[in-house]
Formats: sequence, structure tokens, C-alpha cells
Amino acid sequence: MARKYLIETYGCQMNAHDSERMAGLLEQAGYEATSDAADAEVVVINTCSVREHAEDKLYTRLGELRVLAQEGGHNPIVVVAGCVAQQEGGSLLKRSPGVADVIVGTQAIKRLPMLVERAMATRRPAIDLDPFEDVTFPLGITRRSDPVKAYVTIIEGCNEFCSFCVVPYTRGNERMRPKADILADARDAAASGRKELQLLGQIVNHYEAPDDPSCDFTALVEAIHEIDGIERIRFSSPHPRHFSRAFLEAMQRLPKICRHLHLPAQSGSSQILQAMRRRYSRESYLELVHTIRELLPDVALSTDIIVGFPGETDADFEDTLSLTREAQFHSMFSFKYSQRPNTLADKRMPDDVPESVKTRRIVELQALQHTIQSAINARTVGQTVQVMVDAASRRLDTELSGRTSQNVVVNLPGSADWIGRTVPVRIERAGPHSIWGQVSLTDAPTEPTLQNAGN
Repeated sequence: MARKYLIETYGCQMNAHDSERMAGLLEQAGYEATSDAADAEVVVINTCSVREHAEDKLYTRLGELRVLAQEGGHNPIVVVAGCVAQQEGGSLLKRSPGVADVIVGTQAIKRLPMLVERAMATRRPAIDLDPFEDVTFPLGITRRSDPVKAYVTIIEGCNEFCSFCVVPYTRGNERMRPKADILADARDAAASGRKELQLLGQIVNHYEAPDDPSCDFTALVEAIHEIDGIERIRFSSPHPRHFSRAFLEAMQRLPKICRHLHLPAQSGSSQILQAMRRRYSRESYLELVHTIRELLPDVALSTDIIVGFPGETDADFEDTLSLTREAQFHSMFSFKYSQRPNTLADKRMPDDVPESVKTRRIVELQALQHTIQSAINARTVGQTVQVMVDAASRRLDTELSGRTSQNVVVNLPGSADWIGRTVPVRIERAGPHSIWGQVSLTDAPTEPTLQNAGN
């Protein structure tokens, strides 16, 4: 009987894709997946350290696995992977003694099966935090968890060193995957029936192909656009200062690129942006927003905002509120600042904004964004939008869920065999986070994927 593994993933899409890769490596080594830690010979916890709360989840889970071993008599090999593993290394063993058997860094996941076997054989911790420059990965090994969407990494690491961000210290320096490998990965995803491709990188729009000096991010997306079977292309996470007009003009003519841009602002205050080392100002950010609105009026913008960064005054926060009003984001990820180990802000800037002030500010910001999102979504009522159905709804067994090109979640009644199809949906009601509608066959265009939407 095959040995079993369980992978639990915290954090970003890059982590989710790393988990898909680790799953493939373990299955190649003879393991099969399980959803229950009590059945698993190997439990992998793939961690995130961008926010403090994500680290807390890891230590809580390690405690639960310790109880499972002590009370249930089941003692799997426990692997800590991801950014906390890279950040903390062997100190994890001191904080949670006797729990972690393998600690594998973000650049060493290809060595996971070997490290597991070593820990099983010796019953001693195996640690690999080495910085490997090689970003290749065997084609076909990845076990993609989503039947509709596929992640494809194009950049590993980051060279920006924003003062609040731990990523350069946990993911390493910026390393580009070869164009040939990316296109092979994309073709493999299309051949497996995935209709949507999501390109991943810490600064995804900074891509430059190491095997083709003429290929930048725009040229890469143009090449992917030509792959048969791929219907939608998304990417995350870009940096505002690396958006070119050439790329925005490419979006105008390439219909497969989704009409959604994630544009992390982080703050609306030029003073705070400078302290964050973001290398753009409030004015240049808004100028980019206006250019996008001019060239691509149907594009939805989302963003990231941090409140309570060291030195943030009430006036700085008001600048963030006014930027939010002007930009009219379709969605926002907002966070209270927390110190991250090794970052420039942690070393040089006191965390001087009281927690109560951070809480008040984030509540006010989220209330404003709630109002903006509600108004934007309300304007879709009565319209017919194209929805790629990607899952059963979390709300009702009789509902499906999908997304528009603008990345708006749409819930609709329908059959499970619609998953993977793009269908026209007439919107009947809207909320701040999603909208609801019915498939409208009378509005369906002539593409084959839409003609059979009612089957």
C-alpha cells in the first residue's frame, strides 16, 4: 500500500503553486494524497511569513500535530516548508522541539523527497535552506489542484527590498525562468484542459527572459496568447513602477489578457511611500491609474494597502483615503502594519503607531472600500457578463461560481458540467464582494464554449 502525504498551505498563490510542485514530487516518490493527518506518513506545512498572523497559524498547527502524536499514537514525518522555514531555519526546532522533522527552504523544494527519506531513516531533523540559483522544474511533475486554472511561475525572488517586505529575505534574489520552460509549462497546462493561466512572480511584470534577450514581460504574454486552449491570462503580482505603456497597449489588442490589474499602492502618502522604498510617488501612481483608465476603460483595479506604517500621521492616512476615492478600486487587500524580521523597517524604524490607531484606520479604510465596491458591483445589475465557471459555490449546493474577466466573483445556478466553460450571465443582484445572476442563452455569442452552455 502506498504511503500517504498531506500538504497544508498558508499564504499566497506562489505558495499554492509550490504545494502543487511538492505534491508532484512526493507522488513521483511513491506517495499518495490524503486529507487526514491521522492517515499521513508525511505532513507538509507550507508556510507564509508576510503577515505575523500566518506565522501564528504554523505554531498552532505544530502544537496540534504534537497532541496527535502524544494522544493518538500517530507520529508522521512533519515538514515545515515555505517562507517561515527559510526565515527561521533551525530555530523552529527550539521553539517547537520534537515536532518538525524536515525544514526545507523556498529554493530547495526539489530536494523534498530526499530530505523526507533521510529523516525517516535517521529519525533526526533534516534541514536544507541552501540558496539554489536553478529555477528549472521537471515538466509534468506538478500536480495541479484546480481543474480550470493553472499557475505558472515566471520569476522567483525579488530585488526591490521594500522596507516592510520580508520576501527578498525568504525567497532570495530575483531569478528569471527561461522563456522556453515557461511556454512548455503553459502548453502542458493547456493540454491538460486548463483554460486560464495565472503567471506568478514577486514582481511579475519585471520579467526578462534569460534565454531570449528580446523577450520582456509584454513579449512573453504575447507568446502565451498564441497557445491554443488558453482562454484567459492573469498575472500577479506586478509592481506599479514596472508597468509600461507598451504592455497596456498590448492589453488593448490581446483579448485573452483579463481586464483586471492588481496595482499595489501600499499607501496614498508620498512621504510614507518614500519610507517604504516603493520608488514611486502618490502623483506618479495616480498618473498610472489615469493612463490605465484612458487606454483600458473596462479594466478593474485591485490593490494592497498597509495602514499604520512607522511614522504614518493622520494626514498621511487621509492621503490614503483620498487616493482610494480617486482610484475607485474594485477590490482591496488591506492590512495593519506588523514588523517583519530582517526587513529595513524592522531594523531602522520604530513601530510607533499605536495598535488602537491602526485598528481605527483600517476599519475606516475598509468601510470606504466596502462602499466603493458595493457601488461598482451595483452598476452590473441588468448587464450580461461573460463568466468562466470554475467551481461549485460555497454558499449553496445548487449554485456554481465563476469570475468575470474583471475578476469579479459571480454566483449562478447551473449544472456541474458547466465547470470550465465560459457562459453569459445576466446579473440580477449585487453585493460588495460578489454578484448573482442567471445564464442568459439568448445573449450568448457564437463561440463553441458558449453555444453548449445549456446542455
